[in-house]
Amino acid sequence: MTALGSAGALVTATLIAGAVTAPSATAASRHGQDREQRGAAIAAERAGKAGIDWQDCPADWGLEKPIQCGWVSVPLDYAHPNGKQIKLAVDRIGNTGTKDERQGALVYNPGGPGGSGMRFPRRVTTKSPVWANTAKAYDFVGFDPRGVGHSAPISCIDPQEFVKAPKADPVPDSEADKRAQRKLAAEYADGCAERSGAMLPHMTTPNTARDLDVIRAALGEKKLNYLGVSYGTYLGAVYGTLFPGHVRRMVVDSVVNPSRENIWYQANLEQDIAFEGRWKDWEDWVAENDAAFHLGDTRAEVQDQWLKLRATAKKNPLGGVVGPAELISFFQSAPYYDSSWVPVATVFSKYVAGDTQALVDAAAPDLSDTAGNIASENGNAVYTAVECTDAQWPTSWQKWDRDNTRLHKDYPFMTWANAWMNLPCATWPAKQQTPVNVKTGKGLPAVLIVQSTRDAATPYAGAVELHKRFKGSRLITEQGAGSHGVTGLVNPCINERVDSYLLSGRTDASDVTCAPHATPKP
Repeated sequence: MTALGSAGALVTATLIAGAVTAPSATAASRHGQDREQRGAAIAAERAGKAGIDWQDCPADWGLEKPIQCGWVSVPLDYAHPNGKQIKLAVDRIGNTGTKDERQGALVYNPGGPGGSGMRFPRRVTTKSPVWANTAKAYDFVGFDPRGVGHSAPISCIDPQEFVKAPKADPVPDSEADKRAQRKLAAEYADGCAERSGAMLPHMTTPNTARDLDVIRAALGEKKLNYLGVSYGTYLGAVYGTLFPGHVRRMVVDSVVNPSRENIWYQANLEQDIAFEGRWKDWEDWVAENDAAFHLGDTRAEVQDQWLKLRATAKKNPLGGVVGPAELISFFQSAPYYDSSWVPVATVFSKYVAGDTQALVDAAAPDLSDTAGNIASENGNAVYTAVECTDAQWPTSWQKWDRDNTRLHKDYPFMTWANAWMNLPCATWPAKQQTPVNVKTGKGLPAVLIVQSTRDAATPYAGAVELHKRFKGSRLITEQGAGSHGVTGLVNPCINERVDSYLLSGRTDASDVTCAPHATPKP
């Protein structure tokens, strides 16, 4: 999952969403899946013959040489492999080692749903030390999943309208506030149908997994090497279930709980609880570093400053544009990523010291950044489309209201913001599907699972659940840490094991617990 909460996204704990108990797969849905699997085989065979016509990337894609870009055609609907095709953007950089060291392509998905993997090859051009060993053996391959970026992008609302601020405080004061938010959510769902209706029924994780198999074939790879983070772990889990014999190596990092009962309604509720825990971790750290930030030397004092800021912005949005919704969008990056701890605390500290402008600059949308706003709206559209179409969602407002009111009492930081972000799924215009039953199939190799115990976006239980379902998998636990996306951080205990697995296929004889990576310093 990727934090889509750039200024003014319908604030969000992104990634994940939740579910009523999925009905068991009927014979009809199984028959549909068989047709889609046959369609995927036809599309993969076609792509294998066509290959990819690699060229320099378009100048405005921001991908420097020697990264190359190309296109892979996939069916919009795998049940009709000879029907309408869409083009997926892919990019790659060759392995940095010798011909003899090369082990093929490593394909990456950063999450979302709605995240682009196209920047993955830049880990080589920017000389990321964590990935230097793996880059010797693998071409690094990124792609825009269906609906994302350059790959038949979808949209649900005018992007400038999407980022406009200030938005209503996500925490409702009255039934009228709830009615207003419900109206916005229903209008958003309608907007998705109006602007992107033909794509919506096909915006699912299983279809993206089939796309991944077609990309594998187009790359000329017999088997897939895959790295998935956040929602990318669920994509990997579904791929591993649908194509177990096509996996060579798979690393999943910060894991979505793949249980059908969790996809996606329940997942969002679990997220709200975990975000509160990680928010408190950050407040504790801010308090420990009071000498640098002057926001209070206890968690309670830091929380008081937050509540005071929130109340001020609610009464009079800062700079006329930053209200509580915009504050949550900005501050949520701290519980997401340790790399945001210092920048968020610094801006907060400046505000308390009297510099309001720093916070306005950080949290307000930039209406002049039309490209950024288009990307932000597109990411949110894909997030919504995939989660709403993947699974059945509760349609009863009473259920949403009851669940979120109850959670908000103890977990107020993110609960209502997350609820409104996902509420379009209650009135979703496309047919909602039954999630894949993630399990081990014939030929699935050992999968490497990496997870921190305090992760907010994908709580730890998700890694434990996938570990149970993928027999022979290995779990590396980063104890006491909570940054979302562990494999990109410097922690030799983890980095060396990820390298060893990708380079040799070896895992430890049993699961491993690692000490946390270094805590940020102010």
